[in-house]
Amino acid sequence: MKYVLLWSDALVFLLAVSIAVFFWRLRRDPQNRERWSQVFGTRLGMVTFTVILAYVAVALFDSIHFRRALEPVPGAPAGEVFYDNRVTSVLDVMLDGMGERFERTYSAPFALKSFEKFNMKDEQGRAYRDYPPLKYGGVHLDDPADRTRDILQRSGAALLKGLVLAALVILPQWLWLRASPYPWWGSWLVQAAVICLGTWLVVISRHYHVLGTDLGGTDVAYLSLKGIRTGVLLGTLATLIMLPIAVSLGVMAGYFKGWVDDVVQYLYTTLSSIPGILLIAASVLLFQVYIDLNPDYFAIGMEKADARFVALCFILGVTSWSSLCRLMRAETLKISQLEYVQAAHAFGVSHLRIIGRHILPNVVHIILITFVLDFSALVLAEAVLSYIGVGIDPEMASWGNMINGARFELSRQPPVWWTLSGAFFFMFALVLAANLFSDLVRDAFDPRSKTRSPRP
Repeated sequence: MKYVLLWSDALVFLLAVSIAVFFWRLRRDPQNRERWSQVFGTRLGMVTFTVILAYVAVALFDSIHFRRALEPVPGAPAGEVFYDNRVTSVLDVMLDGMGERFERTYSAPFALKSFEKFNMKDEQGRAYRDYPPLKYGGVHLDDPADRTRDILQRSGAALLKGLVLAALVILPQWLWLRASPYPWWGSWLVQAAVICLGTWLVVISRHYHVLGTDLGGTDVAYLSLKGIRTGVLLGTLATLIMLPIAVSLGVMAGYFKGWVDDVVQYLYTTLSSIPGILLIAASVLLFQVYIDLNPDYFAIGMEKADARFVALCFILGVTSWSSLCRLMRAETLKISQLEYVQAAHAFGVSHLRIIGRHILPNVVHIILITFVLDFSALVLAEAVLSYIGVGIDPEMASWGNMINGARFELSRQPPVWWTLSGAFFFMFALVLAANLFSDLVRDAFDPRSKTRSPRP
């Protein structure tokens, strides 16, 4: 096989390393350690953070890409190897070929036949219309009436395997952390549920389509899992691109005032006056024109889709900094008038040192709260952009593309509901966990928050 490194792959691993370094350095700061202890000292904090980590883990596995070597071509030079144009990830291997079992078109969850009728011929050659049996769903059954019993038997065996695997993962953690004051039981329960659900999905998907198939016959559960990487990366990278712009401009405007403040206010007022969707759509379409005019820069189709994805992250980050910039400007204006900052000026301390030692540490809570809140907002924004056709490239799986493909199918009779449901479930779980976690971060880091009763 041949390893493939996409731009988004490099960014996601850089992000993972940055998070690891952040938590390692966190242990050296007693004040921040105490605040984060308030977050992780609750069961809700442990549960939501574990859910977010589960999504991040799926994104990491889906970011290790490679191309499989093809069979030797007769007459080819000795030693020359040809590779498949299709890019495969470690997640595809873990899902045991779930994305390679294609049907003809739509099929309902756990169905044995297609959702639509097709022209068929009987043994005598006479044409008729009926629902043809699926190519993979339930083909192992001798009698279709045994489907329920077969699903229950296989589900029981899969859940048993999942419990054994969960025990192997959780037992070392329990031996190491059993004396910890943090409520690790909440995290372990979530880990066990995720492992059992994942094991069950992989085992059952070998014989059935758990969430049915879409118009092209692709397994909806597979598309939903592949959309995790897109959602996590888009929300995180766009937020990280936006933060430096908003923080630097907001602090400069609030600290230096004068013409610097006037220029920054003019910039974010002008940006806020432009309809965001139109600005993003125009930027994405311009970059798409660049991709179409320079096809030689991309060896495979996945690289084109990845370039558009990274560009979309950059565009979302560049166009969404105005709100945080306003907050940073207002907070810096207030802090710069405090006595200890004025005393630092009187003693001749440099502007850079005052900003680094007195301004930025007092606005960290705003940055953290904005990060976790904007993450979920950008995940939802991707669905809206893909819905109007200017989001993720159709070649890259995303929840927005799934929703866009399912919008006309709800008006059918009977409706095709499972494509929308699959994207909704995975998006809802991620956004809900991020929002609940952001509430805990706000309570712990915002010094102006009122004292509240501890969360369970």
